[in-house]
Amino acid sequence: MQPQSPVSDPAIKEPSFRESVDLMFNRAVALLQLPPGLEQKIRVCNATYTVRFGVRLRGDIHTFTGYRSVHSEHMEPVKGGIRYSPHVNQDEVEALAALMTYKCAVVETPFGGSKGGLCIDPLEYDERELELITRRFAYELAKRDLINPSQNVPAPDMGTGEREMAWIADQYRRMNTTDINANACVTGKPIHAGGIAGRVEATGRGVQYALREFFRHPEDVAKANLTGKLAGKRVIVQGLGNVGYHAAKFLQTEDDSIIIGIIERDGAIHSPEGLDVDAVKAWITEHGGVRDFPGATFIENGAMLLEEECDILVPAALEGVINLNNAANISANLIIEAANGPITFGADEILRKKGIVIIPDMYANAGGVTVSYFEWVKNLSHIRFGRMQRRQEEARHQLLVDELERLDRYLGGAWSMTPDFKDKYLRGADELELVRSGLDDTMRTAYQSMREVWHGRDDVHDLRVAAYIVAIDRVAKSYQSKGL
Repeated sequence: MQPQSPVSDPAIKEPSFRESVDLMFNRAVALLQLPPGLEQKIRVCNATYTVRFGVRLRGDIHTFTGYRSVHSEHMEPVKGGIRYSPHVNQDEVEALAALMTYKCAVVETPFGGSKGGLCIDPLEYDERELELITRRFAYELAKRDLINPSQNVPAPDMGTGEREMAWIADQYRRMNTTDINANACVTGKPIHAGGIAGRVEATGRGVQYALREFFRHPEDVAKANLTGKLAGKRVIVQGLGNVGYHAAKFLQTEDDSIIIGIIERDGAIHSPEGLDVDAVKAWITEHGGVRDFPGATFIENGAMLLEEECDILVPAALEGVINLNNAANISANLIIEAANGPITFGADEILRKKGIVIIPDMYANAGGVTVSYFEWVKNLSHIRFGRMQRRQEEARHQLLVDELERLDRYLGGAWSMTPDFKDKYLRGADELELVRSGLDDTMRTAYQSMREVWHGRDDVHDLRVAAYIVAIDRVAKSYQSKGL
């Protein structure tokens, strides 16, 4: 379920999501010395395809509208999710495609930016109907090469998941029966259909790794008026969908953070002592919302909890939930944007003036596209990660363990290994461990590239501008290498 948005005051002029992306781009590009023509080339969306197709359902023909936008082809294929939502529109899809370009550049995945959307409420259709709709949408895109392993590779987004990606991959395969790389036409598939271990958790895991890297730098932590590590930090999560759930779960179980608040569609719950994330998730699954969750205070207007005092605020669902209406009341020290565009341009200005540090979406939620990249590479190489080296790694480790045990016998048992050392050391890395390792390395490296700009330039005062500068500079260099 998605949380409710704050009630907006119509008297306040708020930029649209697309306008916010463009305004944030403008702030950064003004600090770069790019030729005006190249600046415009990077800014604009290359192409947007609008499709309207009919599907016979319940005895009638229903017409659906879908979009696939390609923002930048400085690298190919282009990459970006497909979302199902009744609110999907061309402006939103183009803004998300632009963010994908910058996101891929920040984390150095070799893709251009794309995005797709279907104007549909998936809750209004049963599984069979959704399959028919999805396959027809995939057909319309694939026949125009807007789904293709070497040109345009979709992934899950809001309202879609592994199931829809498996349908799309199968539809593409039916249309391209001799394409040996057909599985690579889409990522986010189930494991048994060519997916990769760790993809479902990837975006939430990336949020965790981003926070871990932030807290490795005391100077950065101090800018947020915080101290120490993640342990004990009070966290509020907006949206307990796939991203919010995994981020909250990992922060709680692996980093000892305290999840004091969770915001959902029907309201919010709050507990200063902390909430059990898995218990809340199970309650939502059973009851459809957080209302009446035991041991917590229920807040009818859940958006009000965004303003509650906390160390870390994690908006993980909708665009624009922090805006000109509520930005001045936000009390968090640190905000990490687990969703796309949860803070509007106007709100960003207010929060920065308040001294709140923001870890921007184009970096913070890049875990999904990073692991999608790993899945795409796996599909093209036609081999599971770890299959070639895991047992060889275990055999080499066994040599060391055997030698240590021989030394122990020589010393008459006076020295011995820690009880679980042998089992842990002997186990070679499987696909999940390799994926997590690659994601961790990606998030660390990307943060350091942003941090270098943030601390190295007197005219850059926040991580968002730093991220845009890193991304725009990389895209510009890619275009220039092509002769533009």
